[in-house]
Amino acid sequence: MTTLPPAATDAPRAEPGAESAQVRALLQLRELILSGELAGGSRIAELNIVERLGVSRTPIRAALMRLEQEGLLEALPNGGYAVKTFSERDIADAIELRGTLEGLLARLAAERGAPGAVLGEARQCLNRIDAVLAAPALDEVGFSSYVALNSEFHVLLWEMAASPTIVRQLDMVLSLPFASPSGFVVLQAHSQRARDMLVVAQDQHRQVLDAIEQREGARAEALMREHSRLAQRNLREVLDGRATLHAPESIAAIKLIRRR
Repeated sequence: MTTLPPAATDAPRAEPGAESAQVRALLQLRELILSGELAGGSRIAELNIVERLGVSRTPIRAALMRLEQEGLLEALPNGGYAVKTFSERDIADAIELRGTLEGLLARLAAERGAPGAVLGEARQCLNRIDAVLAAPALDEVGFSSYVALNSEFHVLLWEMAASPTIVRQLDMVLSLPFASPSGFVVLQAHSQRARDMLVVAQDQHRQVLDAIEQREGARAEALMREHSRLAQRNLREVLDGRATLHAPESIAAIKLIRRR
């Protein structure tokens, strides 16, 4: 999983024993947004949320501030928050920027020399992905395994570059819904086409790792930028109605994206 940006320094501090309530409030609020129960553009009524979730105002306020940092909410000029919506271009630009930053990290990993231990972990991760993709089609368990392993591999790639500065910028990009490496990882998970697309992605994983090991920085960078374009294609097909989304985010979260 991608590490999240640190909470703002002015966020409410959790009292002892209150942290679990803040976590529950954050998870429940995020689910209300991604499930479509809190519609895009709607104003968040704090008291209604307090009554709905059955928690006090302090954890709700902390959760609202965190969701603003994640990019799902926007602060209103007169106070309070509204559910944020995104244009197709917003999401496409975020994916493009993610590919650019991941490409930069891959190039730096190749040029600086990635730690052998991390390279070994990445190879093992890809071997586990190969085992998942050995099935002729993915079931729910297989798809979930792919998502987790795909996320693990990307994090290992970021670690190879040893650049906390760039990773912090990448964390900001990944705060947008669907911009993460697994955000639009596959269209119909049970189809042969879905498996074939993941096989292509896995081949790109292998190639970029080989480029890093061979110290070929320009090749590693180009491969990672190309890798992100699979997500761009998935996004277009889902929004055009040619495929059914099957991804970690709820299908209802598509409503947060405004069509051109």
